[in-house]
Amino acid sequence: MAAEKEANEKTKGKKIDGGSVSRKFTTDSVHGHEYYDQKLGLFKVPIYMTAVWEQFDRNTGDPRRTDRDLDLKYSREENVTVNSLEKALSKLEKAEDALAFNSGMSALSTVYLATLKVNDTILISKESYGTTQQLANHMEKFGIKTVLAGPETGQLVESINKNVNLVIVETITNPLLKVIDVAAVAKRCSEVGSKLVVDNTFASPVLLKPQKHGAWLTLHSLTKYIGGHNDVIGGSVASDKGTIKDLWDWRRKLGNIMNPFEAFLIIRSLPTLKLRFTQQSETAKVLAEFLEDNSKVREVFYPGLNNSPYRSIADKIFSERMYGGVLSFKLKEGREGVFKFFKRTRIIKSSPSLGGTESLATSPFLSAASTMAPEVQRELGISEDLIRLSVGLEDAEDLKEDIEQAL
Repeated sequence: MAAEKEANEKTKGKKIDGGSVSRKFTTDSVHGHEYYDQKLGLFKVPIYMTAVWEQFDRNTGDPRRTDRDLDLKYSREENVTVNSLEKALSKLEKAEDALAFNSGMSALSTVYLATLKVNDTILISKESYGTTQQLANHMEKFGIKTVLAGPETGQLVESINKNVNLVIVETITNPLLKVIDVAAVAKRCSEVGSKLVVDNTFASPVLLKPQKHGAWLTLHSLTKYIGGHNDVIGGSVASDKGTIKDLWDWRRKLGNIMNPFEAFLIIRSLPTLKLRFTQQSETAKVLAEFLEDNSKVREVFYPGLNNSPYRSIADKIFSERMYGGVLSFKLKEGREGVFKFFKRTRIIKSSPSLGGTESLATSPFLSAASTMAPEVQRELGISEDLIRLSVGLEDAEDLKEDIEQAL
């Protein structure tokens, strides 16, 4: 035991198996970009707002190469600011590599185009972002079939068979906050040879790292918690090096790389990711419990509630005893009550995004789920009386007061 302890001490903070230094999440969120200009002593990532790079080193005559062993010559392909963000994201996700795109849907569309071929089948959770489903349905023109299944873990597992090529699930579903047992879905995908894409936006890498649970690829809307300030649009994928190399080439051809200014903003946001997510989760739990006791509210959806059917799955798979900063609730007054709520709030703004510093409320029926088929909306219970609330960084008592007066 003494020898083992000594060996562990020697490897602490060193590179393991030629990979990244083994560090804790918060340290990687600050230093994971790895940028350091030795000549200037600069350890903050600058914005490399350039379209081109001098391709050949004047001293050696060799092409300038990135650490992906690719030529650094044109920012549609590689940009140092963007690559610094990608390094940090891969560390936070415990993945081999990552790519940054100019939106979450841009990342997903690249995955579709790079992965699917004629006669392939995509299986998507019924309860997922409506545009994810809509884009998949549009792939029918290329001979690709889309199947909706779930939204419960068991239903998803039962629906995955050898005819399914690509499976897409959300860690925490949008908008009714179901928690999916990613490991169980990944196990089934492995058994039948399907590729699993996990949209980890609602959970963030603070709660779950899908790669560690068997997912093939992790997808994020960086606009949400990771960007975290409601001021930037972006998306990312994380996976093994071979997959990322293939997706990189598709990104090069499609031209949907993230711009360096947006990458800079997200790098700025990473050091506070866990701090922000923790406070938002704590406040969301307080508000969910508060809403349960409100006579105007018919039902509350939040996996952190003691009576939530998803609490046990969350406690099983999440690395932290937190449940995210989004909750949903239904009003007894219906559609009219929803619009009164939006009209009366003073702090909370009616807007369809989530994960930022400001609290935002939206009607999923009219926004994220508006592109779903009406029968799917009815089956899931996404109705006109539903409000989704993304909790920001405001004081919990102020938000409670704002909600109470609005109701």
